[in-house]
Amino acid sequence: MSQPLRILAIHAHPDDVEFQCAGTLALLAQQGHSITIVTMTPGDCGSQELGPEAIAAIRRQEARHSAELIGAEYACLEFRDLSIVIDNDAKRRVTEAVRRFRPDVVFTAPPVDYMDDHEATSRLVRDACFNASCPNYSTRQWDPAPATEKIPYLFYVDPLEGIDHWGQPVPPHFYVDISDTFETKQRMLACHESQRAWLRAQHGVDEYLESQRRWSAKRGEEVGVQYAEAFRQHRGHPYPHDNILERLLPGRVKPAP
Repeated sequence: MSQPLRILAIHAHPDDVEFQCAGTLALLAQQGHSITIVTMTPGDCGSQELGPEAIAAIRRQEARHSAELIGAEYACLEFRDLSIVIDNDAKRRVTEAVRRFRPDVVFTAPPVDYMDDHEATSRLVRDACFNASCPNYSTRQWDPAPATEKIPYLFYVDPLEGIDHWGQPVPPHFYVDISDTFETKQRMLACHESQRAWLRAQHGVDEYLESQRRWSAKRGEEVGVQYAEAFRQHRGHPYPHDNILERLLPGRVKPAP
């Protein structure tokens, strides 16, 4: 195997990563790469019964347990649910995270999705990947990390149900066959018991896991495998244009039909 790489998956809320790219992260972890899962918020609006601090504490712990299943690190940037905005303070905080974790590959939220927390996260992470390598850009954080040496590979996960604001499909650039790690993906999502229990009470079935299974199976069917995750790559200047995942996961990356 080549030199292990640093992989960063950063999305808005606890469980977003599990829904959209945990199978791919599990494959990369099996190859010996270092995985860090970051959420922008601790999921402080994720309960109808508990207050924000109480549910946030639970959800941080659930996210940590999920990450541990693949030997990943977990961190929260401590924004608040429904309050992620694109301003200079947010740009500095996310850039500081990129500098501290120094990823070779980044997975993040799609530019267009069903809620603004996801879209703001996407924009902030894209911006941070660029800003992190600019030595004169100050994050104004405590004990700041040095600038990075390069701009990382940047991949966007699926929007919810693979559609944009108008219900039109967002075509993937490529898929990753996660048939061998799908059960790990399910176990990671099941760690988020506070959300799973709420949906179970609402629907009368384990909709949390079943919705994940249905979408993974749909994406898999599109490329002739049991389960898959779909991605788009940010190929604008000056981000890397080649698909490094084809080298890291040989035989697993499937081109869009």
